[in-house]
Amino acid sequence: MSILKRYTEAIANKDEATLNELLHDDFKFTMHKSGNSLGKVDVIKWAMSGDINQDKSRVVYENNEVGIHHSLVTFNDGNVEAVMAVYKYNNGKIISLETGATPMSK
Repeated sequence: MSILKRYTEAIANKDEATLNELLHDDFKFTMHKSGNSLGKVDVIKWAMSGDINQDKSRVVYENNEVGIHHSLVTFNDGNVEAVMAVYKYNNGKIISLETGATPMSK
């Protein structure tokens, strides 16, 4: 199974062990919409909160170096965003994630 499919399933299932396995210790998540950055521990904590609910999730492209993913994400506050994400891999783990998000109608 691809890294992105495993990652997406781990978020949906709140599978902390798989997220720990998939994310590199030097992982950095850059959110271009807000300008915020998060590390591995913060992303796993956020995923475990149940705040990330992906729909129409699809892997656009993936190889051994990068993955591109698109989904509609509904957050607990009711906001919905179309999220395009670019993942970089290092030794089979996700080392970086950058996203661009477009607000959608609720």
